[in-house]
Amino acid sequence: MATDQEGLPEVLLFMKPPAFVLVGEQPFTSDKFRYLKVYESPLPLDQFLLTHAQSVQAILSSGGAPVTADILRLLPAVRVVVTTSAGLNQIDLPECRRRGIKVANTGDTYSADVADMAVGLLIDVMRKISASDGYVRQRRWSTEGDFPLASKLGGKRVGVVGLGNIGCEVAKRLEAFGCRIAYNSRKPKSYVSYPFYPNVCELASNCDVLVICCALTEQTHHLINKKVLSALGKDGIIVNIGRGPIIDEKEMVRCLVRGEVAGAGLDVFENEPDVPKELFSLDNVVLSPHCAVFTRESLINVSELVVGNLEAFFSNKPLLSEYADD
Repeated sequence: MATDQEGLPEVLLFMKPPAFVLVGEQPFTSDKFRYLKVYESPLPLDQFLLTHAQSVQAILSSGGAPVTADILRLLPAVRVVVTTSAGLNQIDLPECRRRGIKVANTGDTYSADVADMAVGLLIDVMRKISASDGYVRQRRWSTEGDFPLASKLGGKRVGVVGLGNIGCEVAKRLEAFGCRIAYNSRKPKSYVSYPFYPNVCELASNCDVLVICCALTEQTHHLINKKVLSALGKDGIIVNIGRGPIIDEKEMVRCLVRGEVAGAGLDVFENEPDVPKELFSLDNVVLSPHCAVFTRESLINVSELVVGNLEAFFSNKPLLSEYADD
């Protein structure tokens, strides 16, 4: 790779992506482009963008750095936004569409790992693995006797909210455990035989478990509300590996504290990294710091996809994982 990158096309980075921290920047580098790092400049953002407005054609986005209409208005030469995140809620998709800006996401790179995490959280909640681990570590086994009974996973009715790449992987895994799958999505999927519920509340009333796999949009914000949680009921369990604001978090916390929902496995939260303190003392809740996608294997695969997409763009070739509205 050339050591002198002057003259290469520029890819704008607003913040250091978590993947750069976890696996290093080297896997994301190329001799076909160079990164222009806002976070290393002493200039105010608007001044920095004005300086590079005519040269920046590409943005590398991560979940913590929104690509808004205001940002895009300051960067008239931008023609592509590539993301390292599974979700696209940080990108103003309608504005990109209006401006003819292509968007490349991570495709199904993360799907298997996120599905594994969803199943892991569900098993942990139902079999009380984290709670029983604490029971042993606190030496309560010897003083209080046998640990309380857990619940069996096999045979449970599981409702998947959002049957995309991740949702399908979750369903496939839970079928192997003997679970009965149903789903809610924007429209029925012709390639599956699972029962489809157009109304998420109706899905919840016919399930023991809800697994949230859908994207965060204006339509799915607080999709899981008081009515849905009530339909799920006091024996129901909710797992969220989508985005925190899909659930009305205050209402979920209230239901968990009052025993109106049996348990929860949560990898995402409404105001990350802040987590409601009421959850910390609940043994029926398993918490994870939004890390479902973070395996070394997935991040290396994502680095190859990011580089491939950017190299394709600068070579006037089709993107490897261009996002298209269903």
